[in-house]
Amino acid sequence: MMKKKTQGRKKIEIKRIADENSRQVTFSKRRTGLFNKASELCVLTGAEAAIITQSPGGRVFAFGHPSVDSVVDKYLAGSSKNIAVNEVNSIPTSMQENFNQKYKEISKEIEDEKKKNVLEEKLEDNPNFWWEESFEHLGIEELEKYIASMEQLKDNITMRVDEMAMLRNSSSLI
Repeated sequence: MMKKKTQGRKKIEIKRIADENSRQVTFSKRRTGLFNKASELCVLTGAEAAIITQSPGGRVFAFGHPSVDSVVDKYLAGSSKNIAVNEVNSIPTSMQENFNQKYKEISKEIEDEKKKNVLEEKLEDNPNFWWEESFEHLGIEELEKYIASMEQLKDNITMRVDEMAMLRNSSSLI
């Protein structure tokens, strides 16, 4: 008979973990487990759920089905008739506003990061310069930025040509 290599599952005392590295590892593992359980709950019952948690290191993680935004928007709009979350409404309004503000900031950071990743992927896929790409797919705001960039490029080139001409003229005088 083979001897078990691990201790398996055992009941632990619920208290703060003193060692910082152990605490971070535990957070990561339990976060994954929590998100998996929430996902199972959503799939099995058709429930909509959102979980937002912050690591001991300050990073924010979120899970949502169908998305964090849709669940939070429904909650904030009060469209859910029965909210059974241990008296969520007993949280002071200022704390709710603070949470909402943090959520909006984090959502914006996530969107910015997604846009940045998409741009990086485009650059990897297309080795052309930005001014060589087609601009037919751009919206009005993007076209205005494109025009402003082109005008700035034109001004920079004109200034550089003038500088070069002055240098050439001054060197020919000497």
